[in-house]
Amino acid sequence: MTKVDVGGVVMEPQRRRMKVSATLAWVFVAPFAGWALARLIGLDRGPVIVELMTATPYVAALSPLAILVAAAARSRAALAVAVATTVLMAAMILPRAVASTPTATGPALRILTVNLFFGNGDAETVIGLVRQLKPDILNTQELDPDEVKALDTAGIATLLPYRDVENGFGPSGSGIFSRFPLTPLPDFAPEGGHHMPAARFAVPGGQVVELVDVHTLAPLGRDVAAWTADLKSLPAPSPGVVRILAGDFNASLDHVALRDVLALGYTDAADATGNGLLATWPANKRLPPFITIDHVLFDGRASAVSTSIHAVPGTDHRALFAELRLP
Repeated sequence: MTKVDVGGVVMEPQRRRMKVSATLAWVFVAPFAGWALARLIGLDRGPVIVELMTATPYVAALSPLAILVAAAARSRAALAVAVATTVLMAAMILPRAVASTPTATGPALRILTVNLFFGNGDAETVIGLVRQLKPDILNTQELDPDEVKALDTAGIATLLPYRDVENGFGPSGSGIFSRFPLTPLPDFAPEGGHHMPAARFAVPGGQVVELVDVHTLAPLGRDVAAWTADLKSLPAPSPGVVRILAGDFNASLDHVALRDVLALGYTDAADATGNGLLATWPANKRLPPFITIDHVLFDGRASAVSTSIHAVPGTDHRALFAELRLP
């Protein structure tokens, strides 16, 4: 800093503070506020915005920047909107990192679900996870005939001897492998989508459970309407049976279409155990997974005890494991 001699008195010039205009403040604040509003009222019902909405946790993490800019501009209105936006987004996102206390006291049920990426998921790794985690149910998506053979060769039948398989080529196939005898239920998935087999079984003690192996179409372009129809087709909980939906929903908790499913009476297992921000896709890439689209949803009368995600070579999804306690 250069000193100036004025009339024998040495004076130091004042530091110039960077001026931020109110206009610039609103340029920062408005996009965050608009995003929060779109998420809050569920505007993600069409192409592009559906895909963008999966980034909501990252937008929420950046939203305090708007507060700093508004404060620097000394714009009370912009600052108020920025603070309200950050608080709102925190209220929507942070609860996913807080576990709730399990209240159900019935039998345990362990579920492992994995999208096998056109049948390329490593079968030996999947069987290793079955041996390690001891799931009662393995839900698979993108299960083709070759992958079924690979799982059989790796020993799936000795660990989970019962199955309801609707395999197919490409992404269309799915299959349920179970420790308990299964009674297949009609495939309710809308025509033109992926197979979503459903089955009924009883756990020790007689508790009856109905399980759906979920795999919706990806909400890209014109398929957004079909993706919405897939999610709307999922059955609601019923007082006479415990229902569980597990698989690749191609939707995050920031999509209104998935929140509509939860509003039927379901709870997301990862959300309930404080792991709701753990990403499951895309896996095995240079960058780590950054979107959470694989879920285990359970009848709200049950509870989630624990959840975890696991890498499987050959597939672009992480496997999701959930231990539930039935009512």
